[in-house]
Amino acid sequence: MKLFKFKHWEYWPSYLFYLPNIPYAVYLALRAKSLTLFSATNPAIQHSGNGSESKFATIQLIPSAYKPISIYIEANSNTQNILKSILENKIQYPFIIKPDIGFRGLLVQKIYTQIELENYLKNYNHIDLIVQEFVDFKNECGIFYHRLPNETKGKITSITLKKYLTVCGDGISTLKKLIENNERAKLHIPLLNKLHQNNLNLILQKDEEKILNFIGNHSKGTQFINGNNLINNNLETAIDKIMQQIPGFYYGRLDIKYQSFEDLLLLKNFKIIELNGIISEPTHIYDPINSTYFNALKEIRKHWKIIYKIATLNHTINKVEYDKASDFLASLKKLKKYSKQLNKQSLISNKS
Repeated sequence: MKLFKFKHWEYWPSYLFYLPNIPYAVYLALRAKSLTLFSATNPAIQHSGNGSESKFATIQLIPSAYKPISIYIEANSNTQNILKSILENKIQYPFIIKPDIGFRGLLVQKIYTQIELENYLKNYNHIDLIVQEFVDFKNECGIFYHRLPNETKGKITSITLKKYLTVCGDGISTLKKLIENNERAKLHIPLLNKLHQNNLNLILQKDEEKILNFIGNHSKGTQFINGNNLINNNLETAIDKIMQQIPGFYYGRLDIKYQSFEDLLLLKNFKIIELNGIISEPTHIYDPINSTYFNALKEIRKHWKIIYKIATLNHTINKVEYDKASDFLASLKKLKKYSKQLNKQSLISNKS
């Protein structure tokens, strides 16, 4: 397994994509005369969306017509009050539950029953959570959008199509065996064994496909496919129509579930399930067929340059202050501690 990941750069640790670009980040900071210049990129989001912000607060920025029903669950909330809130907001099973501050799909779970919810809360009720209706459109993508503060129209620089982790039956093998024989699936055996513990002996019909995980994160087995060929003026106009309704947001990725791209162009049959700020990546770079490691590094630098342009323009034109270095570093220190805790809990959860 380790050898497989070593040979396939899309699985390499994130620091290998960022450490080589640190000199460029320092160069941009020196040009802006501020080490925290990027904090002025998205004034609408705390620290411009460096990962320490509340996902629920960010979701609230999205116009109601384009977002799923979501409720905020404060840490240590009473289970009965949570159930009451879910009922009052007409959220039905199955739904998604996830940390309010989170990343890379950590502790994101699709909940099918009240028992599953209660078990989840036993483990994670000590952190702030989000309950979100499950959006049942068949496709998911990430669209990277930005707009310069001195321009009226935004641009799309990345589209990532997401292929959920799937196995195909042969009429003979059990689901357990199909998972073990699938190159991507076998990297997530503990998680998949837990998710499908009641169906591991199921035998799929020949050519029958089964989605193993509906969480569209690379860390959960989802394959990222470069969809930049779908970028066109009509799509940019459609997405821009939404983003113009979010004052103070200039840069980031929209994670969208949709029925078809034709519908998306018409702004129907889709929902924005997450809105990510400066910490977000143009995830098409992780397509191993249509990209390379060095192209990925180049794309990251390209997007950092966009951050530089937006932040310095916001600072100059809109008088947006850069965060104090001490405040920004404190938020990152707190995030690092929280991330370590979340990763540890995720590992325990996958093994249990």
